[in-house]
Amino acid sequence: MAIFRITESSIERVTETTFAQEKVLERHDLQRLLKADISVLATDLMVVEEEYREWEDSSRRIDLLCLDKEAHLVVVELKRTEDGGHMELQAIRYAAMVSSMTFEQLVDAHAHFLGGEDAHQKAQSAILRFLDFESTTDAKLSDEVKIVLVSANFSVELTTAVLWLNKRGLDISCIRLKPYRLDGQVLMDIQQLIPLPEAVEYETKIRTQQQESRLAESSRHEMFRRFWKQLIERTHGKTALFAGRTGSKDQWIGVSIGRTGFNLNVVLRRDDSRVECYIDMGEDSDERNLTALKHLEHQKERIESAFGGQLDWQELQDSRACRICKEIQGGWGSPEGEWPELQDRLIDAAVRLEKALKIPIQALQLP
Repeated sequence: MAIFRITESSIERVTETTFAQEKVLERHDLQRLLKADISVLATDLMVVEEEYREWEDSSRRIDLLCLDKEAHLVVVELKRTEDGGHMELQAIRYAAMVSSMTFEQLVDAHAHFLGGEDAHQKAQSAILRFLDFESTTDAKLSDEVKIVLVSANFSVELTTAVLWLNKRGLDISCIRLKPYRLDGQVLMDIQQLIPLPEAVEYETKIRTQQQESRLAESSRHEMFRRFWKQLIERTHGKTALFAGRTGSKDQWIGVSIGRTGFNLNVVLRRDDSRVECYIDMGEDSDERNLTALKHLEHQKERIESAFGGQLDWQELQDSRACRICKEIQGGWGSPEGEWPELQDRLIDAAVRLEKALKIPIQALQLP
């Protein structure tokens, strides 16, 4: 990227320079000027404290601790280097350190920043006014901390790391301060590189969706753990089929039945469930799996009689595996009060399927 000056006769390239060449220092110059007017980075920021370091056993300091209109703490880290160094790692540590900050601690920090008489009252009023809170009763900080990295430029390693971290739920911006010299003056081009300004709304929406998806997945994993724990407890005194199993975060649990490659699985879906003998003898076993299914299907009448009902004999399309299964009405979408009845039906079907298939599977003669 370059800046050009238009004259009557030409387009002239403005000379690039560096902060080092211009003797512009990080703390004495850049930090001082941004503290005085943080709006050049973002219009919705308020500087709370400079050189914040209110934590034990650490001499490290946040260059500028800020607040945005949505009550997020914002860690602003400055470098005048051409690659940003390892500032993203440093900023993440700082963000973690302030993530538990309370509103009262925030007021104390801003009071220290303001100084002078009645600093605490002035700080509290300024923050409440900025956040549009009527009183401290309404005041609560977001539990998410944002990070703004400010540098003359950023290395590929740093920007790659930031993009990766943002995809995983962090909120990190990279703003480039590029100095130029023109007619004896130092100019500065300020550009947000990550995320691109035109993509901020989209990336925020995607990040929110990802966070909601992770929360939903975590909640579902916990629900599966609870369901399987209850089911296994209900097998006590009925069968040793699931002895040794402690549960699972997945929507299925399984045990071996008869021989390697033949598993007895209980599968939980939203509206229905399934007990199955899943046949998969490993890599390149497509033909052997199908042969095993066919051999067992030749004994279909005897196996279904031993099971006590009809079974589905399935050659799974686009899969090397096959299965013999029984569908059960009711799934994880059922009210939790109905789980015990569903679990008993699944246990009963699993016990009967294992009894019907174990000996025929052990007797199989496969190539």
